[in-house]
Amino acid sequence: MSTLDFLFNGFAVAFQWQNILFAFVGVLIGTAVGVLPGIGPMSGVALLIPVTATLTSGMPTEAAAASSIILLAGVYYGAMYGGSTTSILLNTPGESSSVVTTLDGYQMAKQGRAGAALSIAAIGSFIAGIVSLIGLVLLAEPLSNVALKFGPAEYFSLMLLGLCAVSGLAGKSMTKALIMTVFGLLLATIGIDAVSGIARFTYDLPILYSGLEFLTIAVGLFALGEVFKTVLERDKEDGAIAKIERILPTKQDLKDSAKPIVRGSLMGFFIGVLPGAGATLASFFSYVAERKFSKHPEKFGKGAIEGVAGPESANNAASGGAMIPLLTLGIPGSGTTAILMGALIMYNIQPGPLLFDDHPEVAWGLIASMFIGNLMLLVLNMPLVKVFAKIIQTPKKYLLPIIIAISFFGVYAVQYTTFDLYLLLACGVLGYFLAKNDYPLAPLVLALVLGPMIENNMRRALTISNGDFSIFVSKPLSLVFILAAVAWLVVPLIMKLKGRNVIINDEE
Repeated sequence: MSTLDFLFNGFAVAFQWQNILFAFVGVLIGTAVGVLPGIGPMSGVALLIPVTATLTSGMPTEAAAASSIILLAGVYYGAMYGGSTTSILLNTPGESSSVVTTLDGYQMAKQGRAGAALSIAAIGSFIAGIVSLIGLVLLAEPLSNVALKFGPAEYFSLMLLGLCAVSGLAGKSMTKALIMTVFGLLLATIGIDAVSGIARFTYDLPILYSGLEFLTIAVGLFALGEVFKTVLERDKEDGAIAKIERILPTKQDLKDSAKPIVRGSLMGFFIGVLPGAGATLASFFSYVAERKFSKHPEKFGKGAIEGVAGPESANNAASGGAMIPLLTLGIPGSGTTAILMGALIMYNIQPGPLLFDDHPEVAWGLIASMFIGNLMLLVLNMPLVKVFAKIIQTPKKYLLPIIIAISFFGVYAVQYTTFDLYLLLACGVLGYFLAKNDYPLAPLVLALVLGPMIENNMRRALTISNGDFSIFVSKPLSLVFILAAVAWLVVPLIMKLKGRNVIINDEE
């Protein structure tokens, strides 16, 4: 079958009434998650995994996995749309990738052009979403065919690259990111060893024999951690919301935004494909590029529509691009895609090169649903801009109990153990203290998901080579991945040292 045949089959899955409903609910919740400052796509997706598991409990495994991942992916790319709303109206980014949007978006809002900024963000996001999906369709099959030729050594090195990429770019301190990666790998070793059958770090507690449940840890760290932060630090939003008058952009706005949208879409897609780079980096690069290309760079920071169009397109294209390594190689490039990967593994579906052969309904159904979801987002975001602006004003006293209830009921509905509820609470407290002290949570989640696969592939490779570690450098592709992993950690370190030396020399 050709790629187009697979895609048409994917649309047949995506157009099933329950999947259209799941896509709609996903993008609607995703937009709300993006709009509400502080929740973010990682917390939103983690929070909804138990809900989707409950909703699809009576369905066959393949159909349940397809419906769940369609909803969760909708939350992911929907949050990218919604994040621009608070950035433009409140000067408060809904999530990290919308930080750059505040620079010009809020200035436009202060000038009475909030509607134009929001609609250009929606149009740019839609075009970027379609560009990244076309790239996903074209690259999915060839990449998965290449990945089928990988052996255990190549897989081990590739997963190591994924870990180093996220650790190298997560948070302010690489040391803290690496500590969190190692902590995640340690948590992943708890349970029965798959090769020898020996219990590790279980302390004779039968509940620990199956290991720590990814879902409980993800919901605790992100969703409950955010609740503790809001309660303990008494977060209050005092920002005044800018008024929205005219919603549709002018012809001049569309003309000024056309090239930035195309450039941002292409740049965001290719940055998104790189493991660990993510939407935040894509939006930042797009803003820098637009400023370089502009004939009037002095307008940036004062309400230039290009400063909204480019970054907003880039962060949406990056979220589509990030699905490529996840689906074709089984490597999540960010914290959110790591949570999506954990959701698939819950249904015994392993993302990677065999996904397209073994579970085409899930893989192509998801890709097709993203086309539908992006169209839904455009239709939702243009007329409902004023409605989503009202969501920003939801009082925390109503929002927090809902998040707590969904967390506890959701985890218990999937796990049926009180141990997981205590673990959820402990992870919530831990998530708050880690985030407060600038320890990034994404590397921990990624290490927890990839840990067992890294260990299994390493042991398989060493079995093949009779314990000879040189197998990881003697295979050309494996060596390339290891060198790339080292570069991902070393290059930022060198750049930081160079920058420090320049500052010291300037002071002298």
